[in-house]
Order: sequence, then C-alpha cells, then structure tokens
Amino acid sequence: MGDTLKVAVVGTGGWAEQHARIFSRRADTELVGVLGRDEGRTRARAERYGSRGFTDLDALLATDPDLVTVCLPNERHFEPTLALLQTGIPLLVEKPLVFELDEADRLLAEAEERDTFFAINFNHRYAEPVVRAKAALDAGELGAPVFATWRFGGEANLGESPHANLIETQCHGFDMLEHLFGPITSVAASMTKKTYGAWSTIAIALEFANDAVGTMLGSYDSSYAYEDSQRVELNGTLGRAVIHDTVRSLTLETAGDEVARVWRAGYFNDEARTFEYTFDRHVDAVLTALRAGDPPPVPARAGRRALALAMAVIESHETVRRVETFGV
Repeated sequence: MGDTLKVAVVGTGGWAEQHARIFSRRADTELVGVLGRDEGRTRARAERYGSRGFTDLDALLATDPDLVTVCLPNERHFEPTLALLQTGIPLLVEKPLVFELDEADRLLAEAEERDTFFAINFNHRYAEPVVRAKAALDAGELGAPVFATWRFGGEANLGESPHANLIETQCHGFDMLEHLFGPITSVAASMTKKTYGAWSTIAIALEFANDAVGTMLGSYDSSYAYEDSQRVELNGTLGRAVIHDTVRSLTLETAGDEVARVWRAGYFNDEARTFEYTFDRHVDAVLTALRAGDPPPVPARAGRRALALAMAVIESHETVRRVETFGV
C-alpha cells in the first residue's frame, strides 16, 4: 500500500454519503469510485465528492482499491458482501452483517479462508461518552459491574423482516453492552407488534458472564425527537455512568456522593458532539490497523455475535423461556 490508500464505496444511500465524505476528504485516502444501481444517482454522488460513478462491480474493482466499504439496504447485504470477499480485497461493511446466521457463517468462512481484512462499522463504540465510560470502567472507578441498561428508540425503519428493529438497529445495543460489560450469557424477551404488524418494540432481560444483569429496550414506536432517545446506564458497586444520546453527554457519579461529573462537548468541539463523526473516528482505527497488517478494530465477527444474540431473543420470545447465549 502506498502513502495514499485507494478506497471504493459501494452504495449511494443516506449513510453511504458519510462513506464518500470521509474518504474523499482525508489526506491519506483517495475515493476512487462509487458503485450504485441507478446511473444518474450514482454519477451525482460521485461527482459531489470528486470521484467516478460505476454501476458495474468489475469496472469499480478495475480501479484497484486498497479498501472497499459497503453501505447497502439493510436486507441486501449478503450477496454483494460475498462477491467482494471473494476478491480478497479488504472490506469494511455496515451493520447489520446479514439477517441469517448461515449467511453470516458463509461470509466469515470466506474471509477466513482468504485471510481477508473484514471489518464492521459499530461506530457507537467511538462516541466520546462511550470512550470515557469504558475508560472509567476499565480503571475500576465504577467498582464491580452490577447492572447495565440500553434504551434506544425512534421512528420505524420499515423492512421485510418482522424483526427488522431487533436485527438492524438493536445490534448496536448488543455490541455496546458486550463491549462495556462483557459477554451476555442468557436472554429473556418480550415483544409487541401493535402499531404496524412487525415486532416493533422489544424488551429484553440479560445476564452477563460477570454475574451482572441488564436490560435492553428497543422501539420503533418512539421518536428520535425525544431527549434521551438513546440512553446507556452502567451501574457498579462504587458508582455509575450514564451516556445520553450517544454523543450528547456523559454523567459519572460515585456512590454516596451527591455531586456528579459531566462531560459535554465544548463550544468549539463540534467533532465530538456530531454523531456522524463517530464513523470518522472508527475509520481512523480501521486504516491504522489495515496499514499495520493488524486485525480490524471491530471485526465482522462482532456482527455475527450481535445477530446470534438477536436470534436467541427471537427464540426466547417464541418459546416463552430464557435462552442461553454463551458461546453462540
């Protein structure tokens, strides 16, 4: 690889524009192409970011990219990802990995066989409040973990799967809680589909390997306009951390102390207060690992793990029992 990495983006949707923005503006990357299905839309996206538009994958790959990033409709990930993995080119994909475990296993096996760099964008990990909360946990400031909660809800993103909310959105919650609190060993779930025919709101009770417990509440029957539409609370024997709206603020408290410490981005710190820039931070880590020949900072296997936990939640709801998830 040269000093400037050549990057190609597959997808022309809303979040795919963040891919084009990042790789067209970094000093150490060149956006060599954007792939889409609609020629006019693809050309417009590519030209906006000083690149070339393609509607044929082989033509895109002829630009000889060092990295391909993929941002396609949630339920259309498997076949394009498999085709790209078969080229052996390093890959960064959006969540969810896929909607079926056998497809996830096929993708991971393909990457392992070719020893391909295969990363997934769980960008919530890179929000400043999350980074600081994990540092507090790792430093022992909260004491021994006791319980963790994830609540995330907004307007519906309708899809074909009756479990779209669980698989495509709450995968961030599974990844976040295991990133912070460690492996989830069992789940027990309740769901409702009262608003539009799919399982739009999910409540999950969790057990962790460290003997902590937790809850997840994910809803497509809510609104992103509400304050604290995303809230993570981490309680330990010595204190707690609360993450508000992913990037908005972090509150750290010590047991018995009525004074709290609060982080909020300062007046000029637009980078830390902007959700999209959590992806910029992840890209920093991805490119550092890629250049060094190291594994991805968030490997695609994390997407498979989130999907396995979602499948256990579905099983729990359908069988009305707690389902073990250790090692799935």
